[in-house]
Amino acid sequence: MARYTGPKTKIARKFGEAIFGADKSFEKRNYPPGQHGVNKRRGKKSEYAVQLQEKQKAKYTYGILERQFANLFDKASRSKGITGEVLLQLCESRLDNVVYRMGMAPSRRAARQLVSHRHITVNGELVNIPSYSLKPGDEIGVREKSKSLEVINDSLSTRTNNYEWLEWNPDVMTGKFIVVPERTQIPENIKEQLIVELYSK
Repeated sequence: MARYTGPKTKIARKFGEAIFGADKSFEKRNYPPGQHGVNKRRGKKSEYAVQLQEKQKAKYTYGILERQFANLFDKASRSKGITGEVLLQLCESRLDNVVYRMGMAPSRRAARQLVSHRHITVNGELVNIPSYSLKPGDEIGVREKSKSLEVINDSLSTRTNNYEWLEWNPDVMTGKFIVVPERTQIPENIKEQLIVELYSK
């Protein structure tokens, strides 16, 4: 199963924002890595470099590799609606992302692991594919045997975010993917139009 397993803080510093979530190391040094990291006198980035950086940021944020991301873009470009928005909606509809958004895991990486280790169900059936695309009305829950897992309970106990497109019932540890989110409801700081321009070249 292909996924990025390299250093997280280094990548977050490259983009200048904590894209993987709270990170104490990033807070200490929130400038690009390398011996000239603090020095802001860097050459002006080309249009292509800016577009590429935005695509890389989206890929790392959602934990998607190049080919998978290109396939998502292809699917988005063939769908009705604004391509950039549809692309982000497809990313948000992934099972690992929804598990993270519902608060069952502290990060997308942890959510991906919960799914692949068969702890998560969709409509009562075990699903171990992190990239599984959810549809409005799908019910996501924790497998009965996994409800006592420390990592899930710890994460749920510190759950703070509530999203309008998701429903969560703490009593039965089950949530519902109500509707595909609008762009204004997606909190990620991604300029999707730059990604569209990059792929359109």
